This record gives sequence, structure tokens and C-alpha cells, in this order.
Amino acid sequence: MKKNKQRNMKRNSLIQLLLGVVIIILANIIGSFIFTRFDLTSEKRFSLSPATKELLKKIDDIVYFRVYLEGDFPAGFKRLRNSTKEMLDEFRAYNKNIQYEFVNPSQSDDQKERNDTYQLLTEKGLQPTDLQVSTKGGREQQVIFPGAIANYKSNELAVELLNSQIGVSPEEVLNNSIQALEFRLASAIRDLTVVMKPRVAFIRGHGELENRDIYDIGQALSKQYTVSVVAIGGQIGSLTTRDSVSADKTRIINKYDAIIIAKPDSAFLEKDKFIIDQFIMREGKVLWLIDPVFATMDSLKNTTTTLGLSIDLNLDDMLFRYGVRINQNLVMDLNALPIPLRTGQVGNQPKIDFFPWLYFPVITPTENHPIVNNLNAVKTEFVSSMDTIRVPGIKKTILLKTSPYSRTVNAPALITLEILEKEPDERAYTGPPQIVAVLLEGEFKSNFENRIPPEILNSKEIGFIPLSKPTRMIVVSDGDVIRNQLHYSKGYPLPLGYDQFTGETFGNKDFILNSLDYLMDESGLISIRSRELKLRLLDMTRVNNNKFIWQAFNIFFPVLLVLIFGLVRNYLRKRKYASGK
Repeated sequence: MKKNKQRNMKRNSLIQLLLGVVIIILANIIGSFIFTRFDLTSEKRFSLSPATKELLKKIDDIVYFRVYLEGDFPAGFKRLRNSTKEMLDEFRAYNKNIQYEFVNPSQSDDQKERNDTYQLLTEKGLQPTDLQVSTKGGREQQVIFPGAIANYKSNELAVELLNSQIGVSPEEVLNNSIQALEFRLASAIRDLTVVMKPRVAFIRGHGELENRDIYDIGQALSKQYTVSVVAIGGQIGSLTTRDSVSADKTRIINKYDAIIIAKPDSAFLEKDKFIIDQFIMREGKVLWLIDPVFATMDSLKNTTTTLGLSIDLNLDDMLFRYGVRINQNLVMDLNALPIPLRTGQVGNQPKIDFFPWLYFPVITPTENHPIVNNLNAVKTEFVSSMDTIRVPGIKKTILLKTSPYSRTVNAPALITLEILEKEPDERAYTGPPQIVAVLLEGEFKSNFENRIPPEILNSKEIGFIPLSKPTRMIVVSDGDVIRNQLHYSKGYPLPLGYDQFTGETFGNKDFILNSLDYLMDESGLISIRSRELKLRLLDMTRVNNNKFIWQAFNIFFPVLLVLIFGLVRNYLRKRKYASGK
């Protein structure tokens, strides 16, 4: 009887073992045919967006990432490195053509070799970051390159993995960088693998910014788009092409996907406005960067006062029709960019001090929109305020607005350096925040509806359209947002957003790139930028106050759990076999 019972127990155990092995083998076989992953985090931290998955499906050759995040880093950068690896593994799970390696650019003991590597990475487009790290010998400075070089066939692209944000704690910067990983890596793949680049044109002929003023953004845009410069000049075919489909039918299509109107200073003729209007009606996208008031720091080089004067650009009716009105004023904000002024003489050297110039508001984006989410502060110069107009069918999204400590002065406005001689009276800067950038989306009505003669209305060559298909435009009430500075002595263009006097780099370039990405993005990839991961940091004050308790808890509690489990299991086994005797 006892032997039969033991035999049955052995047989049952063997059956259970075999059954387990069969289940595991079957699960692996099924898993090789049916791919799925489970993400149990509340914000779906480890799930790729549908746009990224769709992009990965189209990759037909190896995309190789060489990530320069290897080495002895502080904990925050290790988290960025691990998150980058996890994200690339996630990409690989959907397409085996995604390959990567992590490289330590500082691994060589030879100083010259390290410097050559740093120089090469800088030339390829990666920006170094200096860190202060603790070592056995004390604290030392370490150079890291928190980025990657991506290759696809003969194309190469630098990918920055670390955000640059002024006034944000290092923990938040790293968290925001981790949030943006999917967008940055997916965008790099898109830019490397795109066959037909979208077409972007800078409009000329109305005193717009010159090539040297938009050099840096032109270089940045050319990596993703085919960039052109076009003068409208009243030519009906400047923005569109015409194909004769039949004897009585002409097909008219836009030459460009988007146009940029960067800081014009003279009035648009009605014919040019009509051409732009019909470009919009044919789903064309427009980035307007408009200064309604003329004011420049050049006027203050030899005197302490100047005037901000209204400019008649003849665009008010168009913009009003589309949904915004740019006001003839200047915004003054207590959150402003400092400018250098000579305040004295020290020996043979001039004494230079910095003062907040209230006409140069620094705008920190606060909206949770893909264009401005986690964007660095944007630098403006002599910016004006804007109002939104209620237009049926048009959705308006505020992208940028000044701080609550701002006010406006109407043009003509007296601009004087004398305001730097005393502290501003905060009671005069009580807001409200002024709108300076707006996104408009929807079906726009033509500004020329019911205004053109029948011969134009019925012309097949012109093909007048009174109502657009769904399209987008962005209006910014400051043309200097897209203008890069020129080196003060040598005159060469500096990176857009970099202020050579304070040494700070602002988010102007990312704002322009994100704006065009959003205007022309059909894949939905830009929507990943609004994704938000929760920052779950430890309460360091509480941790430091109870350091020993938490250390003991983490060491002994797991051991205690194992002991309890073992004792309970042993007790149950004894009880089971004792009852079977």
C-alpha cells in the first residue's frame, strides 16, 4: 500500500515535470510566430507609439547607432544610458535591422587620442558636456558626449540625447531627455531613411531676413527638407505648378510643402498676398514670423533713446481672416535677456556689466503641446502681442506667451536705455501674459473670397479656391526668433538660439524645427514629444534622516521573507506527511 502510494507520487511528479516542459516548449514555439509584449506601467513607459512601429516596419537595411554613453558616469547619466539601451532594444524587437553599440570616447589613456576623438565627434555634430565627478583622488572634470551617431547606407546623422533647458533642475532635464528618447531616435531613423524630402521655401521680396541671418536654421532644415529661396514677385507660378490634364482642365499643385515668411519689413502687394493665400487654400503650410513694429538695437549704439515705429506690411487683413491679429505694440517683461553695457573703466579695460533688457523677453514654454513640450526657453527681441480671433472651423493653440510680469507699450514707443539705471517698478508689470506664438489648424476661408473680379474667379489658369482643405499655419509675432546672431567682430553666423554675450543657448532652433515638423508631419511622429513620464524621485531629506533604517530594511527584510517562507513550507510538509502515516 505504502509502495503504491510512493509510486503514484513519483508518477504524478514526473507528469507535472513533463507537463511543465511541454508548456514551456509550446510557449516558445507560439512566441516565435506571434509577437506581443506587455507593458504594465501606468504611463506605458515601455510601449512604442503606433507611428514609431509603422516607421520601423519600413526599414529595409541596417540602421546602426553608435552611442557615446559608456563610462563611469553619475547615476543620472547611467539612467539615461540604460534607458537608451532599453529603447533601442525595443526598436530591435520590431525590426532586427536596428543595431547599436555603446562606446566610451574617453577610454584611451593617450590624451592626444582622446582629444582627437572629441574633435571628431564635435565635427560630426555632437555637443560635449562637462561633468564634475567624484573619484578616489577627489573630484575631477569629465567630458562626455550624451549622443549618438546613426548610419543608414551612406547617410550619417548626429543625434543629441540630452535636452538643454535653462532654469530646470538636472533631475528634470534627465527625465525630460528620457521622455524624448523615442522621438529623437525615431526622428533620426525617419531623417536617415526618407526617400523624398519635403520641400520648404523661404519667401523673399519684402525685406525678409538675408541668408546670413538664417544660415544656421537653413543648415539644420536641409538635413530633413529640401530648402529653397523663392521670390514671389507677382508671378502666379512662383509657388505652384500647372499641368494640362486635358484641353479644358489644368491641374494646379503646390511646389512646396511649406513656406517661411521671416521678418519682412515692407508691404506685400495684393498680388503676392493672393498667391500666398491660394498656396494655403491648396493645403500649403506657412510659418509666419512677423514684426509689426520696427525697433533695433543698432539705433542705440550712438544714442540712449530710439523709437519703435509701426510697419505697414499689408498683412493684417489676411491674418485676421485666418484667426489672429498682431498688435502694434512692444511687450516688456521682467523675465528678460540681459544685455552687456559699459559702465566704467578698470585700468585700460572697459568695465562691462549685464542688465535685464525688458524689451527682450525670455519665454519659457508651459503648454503641453508636441511643439513646445519640454522645450528650452525661447529668446525674443522687440516682440509684440497677439490676439486670437474667433473664426468658425479654425482651432487655435497658444504655443508661446510671456510671463505674468509683463506689459505692453503701444507704437510709436520710446525705447530708452535709461530704464536700466533703476530697478523696474513691479507694480507696472502685472500681466496678463501676452500671446506671441499661435498654431492655427482647420479649413481656412480665402482672404479674397467675394473680392475678385469674374475673369479671375473663372480663370482655369488661376483656379481660384475659396475654402482650403484642412491645413496648418503658425504665427509668431517676432521675426528675430528665427534669426541667428553674427559674431560681433568676425561676422560669421552663430548657432540659432546662442547668445554670444551671455553664453547661453536658447531653444529657438528646436522651436522652429518642431514647428515645421508639426506643420508637415503626416505620420504622427511629432505627437510623441507630448508624451510624459512621471518623475519618481526619492525624498532625499527623508532618506538621509533615516538612512540606517532604510539600509537595514533593504538588507534584512528580503532575508526575513525567505526564512518565513521556508519555515512555513517546512511546517506544512511535516504536517502533511505526519497525517499520512
